[in-house]
Amino acid sequence: MQKSLPHLIRLTVVLAVVGLAVAGCGRKGDLDPPSAAATKEGDVSKPTKQPGTVDKPFLLDPLL
Repeated sequence: MQKSLPHLIRLTVVLAVVGLAVAGCGRKGDLDPPSAAATKEGDVSKPTKQPGTVDKPFLLDPLL
């Protein structure tokens, strides 16, 4: 029983560190404001493509 206790503590610490690392991923700051073209037309619900940008598909796009 005593040999499994250090393994349990180590597993708990590793899972806590992984959880904190995953929770820390992402982008800090406010959301980007809508583009000027979208606000002129009055419809900000549809995203507009900026000229000169390339649409790169993301791995999880089909799920969205």
